[in-house]
Amino acid sequence: MATVVKSNGHSEELIEDHTNGHGFPEMEKTVHTLLTQIGEDPEREGLLRTPHRVAKSWEYLTRGYKKNIKEVLNGAIFEEKYDEMVIVKDIDFFSMCEHHLLPFYGKCHIAYIPNGKIVGLSKLPRLVEVFARRLQVQERMTQQIAETIQEYLQPQGVAVVSEAHHMCMMMRGVEKCHSLATTSSMLGVFKDNPVTRGEFLTLIGS
Repeated sequence: MATVVKSNGHSEELIEDHTNGHGFPEMEKTVHTLLTQIGEDPEREGLLRTPHRVAKSWEYLTRGYKKNIKEVLNGAIFEEKYDEMVIVKDIDFFSMCEHHLLPFYGKCHIAYIPNGKIVGLSKLPRLVEVFARRLQVQERMTQQIAETIQEYLQPQGVAVVSEAHHMCMMMRGVEKCHSLATTSSMLGVFKDNPVTRGEFLTLIGS
């Protein structure tokens, strides 16, 4: 894994190339066949490298399958007496719809109320990335994020709201370009206490 420090001071992790130039022959064959099936000529100049590029792209877009939650959290869970709401909102994510293999993308908002343990704030966007970079449905992704936080922190409650645009609705089918899908998962006090839930929804709305 390589790290590049950008001009704004933030670091960016880059995926290391493990292919050693050999590529992904089976996936490349599949893409070659797909191009043929839609009536294209995979041998024309503009498409010669497309199977390889698509295979590399799909390795990146589905890298969440290779992530280990414990390694992602990486010892960043700490004992702390803080017991007020912790919110990280507007976490950008990109995922792939498992029904049509088209992208959906948007923002995820996460809150939890600690019960003796907190997690490093940067780990929450990384956790979103683990589940987003898989073939997904938005409902399941939202629930997986909430349940993982609940499992590792055992907080008083967890709330996750995801908002996304789905290309399978925008590019095909109903072709509604401005529709926004919202899903939520509320656990613990966020599910049981309407005041706590309302405070969270107000804060992410603002």
